[in-house]
Amino acid sequence: MSSPPTSDPRRTLTLRDVSEASGVSEMTVSRVLRNRGDVSGTTRERVLEAARRLGYVPNKIAGALASQRVNLVAVIIPSMSNMVFPEVMTGITETLEDTGLQPVVGITNYQPDREESVLYEMLSWRPSGVIIAGLEHTEASRAMMAQAGIPIVEIMDIDGTPVDSAVGISHRRAGRQMAEAIIAAGYRNIAFLGTMMPYDHRARKRLEGFEDALSKAGLAMVDREFYSGGSALLKGREMTEAVLTRSPNVDFLYYSNDMIGAGGLLYCLHKGLDVPGQIGLAGFNGVELLDGLPIRLATMDACRHEIGRRAAEIIAGKTHGGVIGGDIIELFPTLQRGDTIRG
Repeated sequence: MSSPPTSDPRRTLTLRDVSEASGVSEMTVSRVLRNRGDVSGTTRERVLEAARRLGYVPNKIAGALASQRVNLVAVIIPSMSNMVFPEVMTGITETLEDTGLQPVVGITNYQPDREESVLYEMLSWRPSGVIIAGLEHTEASRAMMAQAGIPIVEIMDIDGTPVDSAVGISHRRAGRQMAEAIIAAGYRNIAFLGTMMPYDHRARKRLEGFEDALSKAGLAMVDREFYSGGSALLKGREMTEAVLTRSPNVDFLYYSNDMIGAGGLLYCLHKGLDVPGQIGLAGFNGVELLDGLPIRLATMDACRHEIGRRAAEIIAGKTHGGVIGGDIIELFPTLQRGDTIRG
């Protein structure tokens, strides 16, 4: 069985590549990929496995356009419901507004298999570029992006190796910076509360950086509460109650995001706890929701709008000629102490 083509790893794969890799004719490959005609189950599986391994995506506009590209930019993100990605989308949309390029959004719900399916479908329409959240993907997704022959920008995170370009922050550094501020303020019995765990790789990396800084100070996390579902104020209240009931000695709560952090803050205030004297709290993302709280939750600005803008600039600047750039743009979030960390 043939290996993936190596002479030009960025060229667009063809039916012939899949034919050679699977050992069947191009006509049979075409029938399998279009789900047409009578093909045995064994042959079908062989073709699909070869296509998946190579990263081949069929061209749904073949023969329809001379350029074989459309003016769409695939934007693949995990969610639009947590107040984070709408700002990213605003940065993307504003930047692409006068370029003739139109962003089209796919939602993955933090599921790698779902991301793979969305990516496959979007690439089959031959977009002019892809903006995709995170650096962690299935092998098939990485293969598809590597063989797409268009600009690929992975956003939100630079702690890893991108397929092409990346725009984001170091979440491990963000976690370390938050821990250092908490330790300097005198807190010692610290707990972490996170949603979408373990699917949210960026929250996981912040936790790794956070625990690394604690360890260097001779401290260890005293409790943690994970929830595999999404973020909500009510969930933040419930998680906070669970931790403080289980570990009443906790004097600081570090949340994976501002939404559950806000819920935790409301719970503490409702219970009459002295914030930040008796217990401190911090979230992450710097969302506008915090402006409506009785006191300001400590957080860290994740540079969301700027990430969207810079990613779109990369796509817009490389649509002619399909240049693959390998740009790595690191942005630096600002720690906002608010009113929930002792001064």
